[in-house]
Amino acid sequence: MSQTLRTAKSGDHIAVVSETFYPEINGVTNTLRHLCNGLAARGYRVSVVRPRQKNETGTELQNISHQTIVTGLPLPGYADLRFGMTSSQRLRRLWQADRPDHLYVATQGPLGVAAVTAARRLGIPVVSGFHTNFHSYCHYYGAGFLEKLLCRYGRWFHNRTGTTLAPTPTIANEVRALGIHPVKVWGRGVDCGQFAPHKRSNALRADWGLTSTNRAVIYVGRLAAEKNLNLAISCFERIRTLHPGSRFILVGSGPMEKRIREKHPDYILCGNLRGETLASHYASGDIFLFPSKTDTFGNVVTEAMASGLAVVAFNAGAASEHILHGESGMVAPLDNDEAFIDHALTLADQPTTISRLGAKARMEALALDWDSRVSEFETIISNLRQEAICHGNRKQGITTL
Repeated sequence: MSQTLRTAKSGDHIAVVSETFYPEINGVTNTLRHLCNGLAARGYRVSVVRPRQKNETGTELQNISHQTIVTGLPLPGYADLRFGMTSSQRLRRLWQADRPDHLYVATQGPLGVAAVTAARRLGIPVVSGFHTNFHSYCHYYGAGFLEKLLCRYGRWFHNRTGTTLAPTPTIANEVRALGIHPVKVWGRGVDCGQFAPHKRSNALRADWGLTSTNRAVIYVGRLAAEKNLNLAISCFERIRTLHPGSRFILVGSGPMEKRIREKHPDYILCGNLRGETLASHYASGDIFLFPSKTDTFGNVVTEAMASGLAVVAFNAGAASEHILHGESGMVAPLDNDEAFIDHALTLADQPTTISRLGAKARMEALALDWDSRVSEFETIISNLRQEAICHGNRKQGITTL
């Protein structure tokens, strides 16, 4: 007996489950926004299960066919982040009535657990994403004793899914080292139409108190301990000692915001920005500092590259994949904070190098379009479904063609 394999195709229903979602501002929501819009543009029907957000007024993602909103609660010790609470029984009923062909679970909180449990009961192929190194955050919050427990939990969670997606080959190897299998690489894109050098604003730079020869040092991201912001602050203070006209611009919000405002009232804290305002802030900078050692990727790195900035980062995530040291940015070893600072000081001393690295970074970013990343995702879920069908047919003694 023969049976034709049915793989992912336009018209399929893809359900996305995440504890964080647009219009919240972080790397996960940015990735999911592009994924959902890209899949919908290709003819897929996309539904989303997510927690209710604080003060939400609705989503701007019009391409989503349906959203299921569950209870959202603040993460203990980090109220800016929320997790979702629902039962696997509720999700089973939801998906029995409108069965997805594929499920993507982006986060590993209680909502993710309920979703994976429901999907396994219904036989829906599940892909999980490794977006956040939560176990590595412990050391930044005085809870290092929890790291092993969180690693075991992550291994249990991801190994209940058909495959886990990591953003770079390096992160994929780290995930495998945690005992998670199988793991595939699914890269990230950047919108080079939104983020571009021509959006540089002399008026905005003047508002920051800069002349044409002053340096604008910029950081974009959560203002939180796990982002290693204290290093960025130390780095800027060293720059300012040599270049007193420099200004530090921080875009984002988080638990460190109040302390930074109080201790450094001369810093320019812009809060969360999006759209053209965010693009203009990027392009109006000169040196982009990305001090994080915990990010699995760091979408802001490729956004800064697309904006024509000279990036200083550690050799991890997006920087390790897309920056060639001394050519399209500056990259420091993970264990060498002083090298990170030295690279930034070198740039501050050499405006021509800033321009050269920024131009090359823009060229590198142009190759990172989201459309090709959505195609990669299509291929992954198609292959996973084929494997599931083949496995099921082998158990039934059915030959596939």
